[in-house]
Amino acid sequence: MKAKDIAKQHGLDSAAFTEWLKQSGYQCNSGLMGGLDLNESHDVNEVVSAFQAYDAEAKRAAAESAAQEKAAAEQAKADRQLAAQQKQQALASMLITSGFNFDGYTITKYSGYISGDDAVQVDRSNAFWNSQSVGDKLLASLVTIRRNALVELKEAAYALGCNAVIGVDFDYLTLDPQRASATGQYTVFEPYVFGVTANGNAVIIEKNGS
Repeated sequence: MKAKDIAKQHGLDSAAFTEWLKQSGYQCNSGLMGGLDLNESHDVNEVVSAFQAYDAEAKRAAAESAAQEKAAAEQAKADRQLAAQQKQQALASMLITSGFNFDGYTITKYSGYISGDDAVQVDRSNAFWNSQSVGDKLLASLVTIRRNALVELKEAAYALGCNAVIGVDFDYLTLDPQRASATGQYTVFEPYVFGVTANGNAVIIEKNGS
């Protein structure tokens, strides 16, 4: 009897049933039209029951695997969220100083020099088109780029497993980029670039008496 006919009569997935038959050990022959014929010596109901048991187990295993994968994904997400919260708390509580010690704390480990950087581009002022000077724009940006540089500095300290930074200072850089025009007949003045680097030494500190 043709496998596809058996599947149709018993409401089975024809492709899945045919594939299972090939591996089941039941005697089958290749049909004239390329299908699969179950040897007539086999009880069709017995074969169908065996396939249904196999199919049910396969679906149960697939559902269990999917549930495990979902649980693992949810756990990984929870772990990432927890790690992000812990990092945020650690960065918020991290102490920094331009000096080399903290009152009430003892430095227990020095992890080395670290730095954090940020930069901003400022368009060149044109008296005809812009009443705000380059200097005014720079001063308005300094607070932001210094803050961003300090954030990077703390990130670098956190990456080293440290909870404080000592000897913090800032270095400033001004670039005046310009280039020749495509024809080489004049100079193209590009926006000014102002950069800041926050430097320091990452350390681990412990509160005295703790």
